[in-house]
Amino acid sequence: MESLLQQLERFSEVLAVSRTAAVSAWGPAAVRRAVQWARYLRRAHGRLRAALEGRRRAGPRLGAWGGRDVVLSARLLGNRALGAAAHRCLLRLLFPGPAAPAPAPAAALQARLARLARRRGAVRLLLRGGPAEDAALRTQAELLLRRLRDGPAGGLLDGLWARAPRAAFLRAAAAALLLDPAGPAPGELLRWLLGRADALAALCRDLPAARLAALAARHPALRRAYLRQLARWGCRLRYDLPSGRWEAAEPAHVSWAELRGRFLSLARAPPPLKDAALAALEAWSARDGAFRVRGLSVWTDLLLALGPGAGTDSLGAASSSGVLGAGGCRLARPGPARSPEHAHFPK
Repeated sequence: MESLLQQLERFSEVLAVSRTAAVSAWGPAAVRRAVQWARYLRRAHGRLRAALEGRRRAGPRLGAWGGRDVVLSARLLGNRALGAAAHRCLLRLLFPGPAAPAPAPAAALQARLARLARRRGAVRLLLRGGPAEDAALRTQAELLLRRLRDGPAGGLLDGLWARAPRAAFLRAAAAALLLDPAGPAPGELLRWLLGRADALAALCRDLPAARLAALAARHPALRRAYLRQLARWGCRLRYDLPSGRWEAAEPAHVSWAELRGRFLSLARAPPPLKDAALAALEAWSARDGAFRVRGLSVWTDLLLALGPGAGTDSLGAASSSGVLGAGGCRLARPGPARSPEHAHFPK
């Protein structure tokens, strides 16, 4: 057992070299030995892993070595420094062809290599981003969902968020959430978004109002988060008495026109999204006093801006039901509003 662990340590050096220009010195014999060594370690890993599960020292060191033959083969295939003869030898080892059927372990390796290539190709495409056309977005969304089904979501999504063009990633994520709203992969994506405040805020800010309304209609948890984000934006507006307009406290904040457009999109949506958005506005307006006078409450002014019929005329019921509660953003004088940080939204 100790001998096997020592071989694992030595093979890690081979793995490190396999991605460098040093493989230019490898001939067919060296490639054959490396592949055979990797296959031997995979078979040994399968036989001994169960026996080592109870050993705290050896188990973790062995646990990650089950697919090292795939990693070695993928690195050598993608390394341009590998010589032509060594490359041909590698291809013969991995893909013997119909004249020489591959044994079961080699066939399994081929399948894993193909799966690895698809996963890496999907990630590369997502990292490059792409145009916002429907066909391209659908392709990216399908690739993202497929990649999420193949493995852990957290590390993949964190990596894409850090490295991919964020606007393109958010468009693909939104399209994925609309493709299969009830599936496990979109569920992982939604949980990640709701757990990342920066990603969620960017999604709410950068996506068109119609697309966000569609997402909020499909996913109640996202609907509640979106309404909370709209509440924060509204409470950053201040009423300018000389101009008679609501203005952003800072240039980076959402404008009155954009906030109105987003609530208008929600008010035009079918129930229950429309009802939730209007109930939120009514409750926040009620907390500000529900005075139908412009300039006192951003929420009252939004209701007035949405036009007749937008409100539910149930201010008392909305504020006393306990389902909705918000801090309100009433402005007795010009200045920034206070945020309804403890708002509750319909489920």
